[in-house]
Amino acid sequence: MDHHCPWREEAEELRERLTTLEQQVATLTRTVFGKKSEKLPPPAEELRKEAPRDEKAQAEAALLKRRERAGVKKELPSRTVFHPVPREHQRCPRCHGTDFHALRPGRPSVLYEYIPGRFEKQVHVRETLVCACGESLVTAMGPPRVAEKTGYGSGFIAHLVTSKCADSLPLHRLEKALAREGLPVARSTMTDLFHRAATELAPVSDCLLKKVATQQVVQADETPLKVQAPEKTRTGYLWTFLSEEESSHDSLIAYCFSPTRAGTTPMEVLGDSHGCLVVDAYTGYNRVTTPDGRTRVGCWAHVRRRFFEARPHPAAQEMLKLILQLYRVEAAVKEAGLAGTSSHLAMRKEQSSQALAAIRSWLEENQPLHPPRGPLGTAISYTLGQWDALTRFVDDVRLPLDNNASERALRVAALGRKNFLFVGHDRAGRNLAGLYSLVATCSANGINPREYLSDVLLRVQYHPASRLDELLPGPWSRRLAANTS
Repeated sequence: MDHHCPWREEAEELRERLTTLEQQVATLTRTVFGKKSEKLPPPAEELRKEAPRDEKAQAEAALLKRRERAGVKKELPSRTVFHPVPREHQRCPRCHGTDFHALRPGRPSVLYEYIPGRFEKQVHVRETLVCACGESLVTAMGPPRVAEKTGYGSGFIAHLVTSKCADSLPLHRLEKALAREGLPVARSTMTDLFHRAATELAPVSDCLLKKVATQQVVQADETPLKVQAPEKTRTGYLWTFLSEEESSHDSLIAYCFSPTRAGTTPMEVLGDSHGCLVVDAYTGYNRVTTPDGRTRVGCWAHVRRRFFEARPHPAAQEMLKLILQLYRVEAAVKEAGLAGTSSHLAMRKEQSSQALAAIRSWLEENQPLHPPRGPLGTAISYTLGQWDALTRFVDDVRLPLDNNASERALRVAALGRKNFLFVGHDRAGRNLAGLYSLVATCSANGINPREYLSDVLLRVQYHPASRLDELLPGPWSRRLAANTS
């Protein structure tokens, strides 16, 4: 007797499709309408919730934070404002005398105030001298300018670039802000100045991108960026490549723009380099991660996100707890101040390896139990397919557990995308990427980008091309500190 029942297979397939659609609808509903608590929380937040409440340690941490802030406030420019006692108040209610003298230097109190930024019009007068013989003239040099016939100084241009690239302020809003401060500047003029700055600083931003490519460990990611087109906008891509220079520990963050998401961009940036590349599973990086190129390192944040999206299934919660154990090891290392040491490597080889073994066992056990095209089945297949790349961090403490640093580097671009919507053309995209690189690297190293850009915009015009790395934010800051000490 044939027990084969076509209707049972059809019913099983329909049940699988229904389960998949229900989970997709639940994920979409949570993403669009869900509360913040229903979004994927960072591992550090979950670990804090698990940790026992230590009120003494929390009080000490809060005190340390207050002292750090107080130390920063001490560096603010300070001025003393003296408040004299009015003459009409200088009368003694007892003896009715008016002969008062100071009892002490005064009662001081501190008030933090905001003084709006000030723009000024500078009139530069160049002295002209004539020889007594009347045959020759000499004229003093004028002020240094970013470009010939530019009527705006490097400080103003640096302010403009910082406002757009660090604060994601579109130029039409900056136009209104400048007008309120008494300096009306046309938006077209600011656009020209922005692109002029990008052109002048292009050698430095290109040098930064090449510097990133020489590092052993590089992280990369990409995000869409709308580009204006005749009928409607088209989609270009902003890529980020970041690393940390091993000799100086400078953070290096570089961006580049591409009209497409093709793998030609990673190839152009990293094609001749070697080391490790920390990325997600996107195939556009395959041309770089070859036996003769870079070793691919996976991202556990992407794995964790896939299982979170399958969370309506109870089994997904089990995997999220197992993945959190990997982050628990890294949190313990950071708290103990052992990051990058031999102890860090030993903890990864022992504790992280045990967590990975439990994760692998769970994946193999659960893979046959869930529809391969459902959210949970897809998450399992994704993790197993990336297994070698996901486990390489165990043998190298330089490798991060995930690629979140790249995603954080793209947040400023995402915010800017919401504010100024699109760039005008591909060249504008490249200019934006170059200036993003310098501003983001300044911010990552605790350098004021406005001060940096104001100086380098003038310096780069005469700096030797063979020593452009001296104008990168890290070396620039150290040289400035050495000259002022």
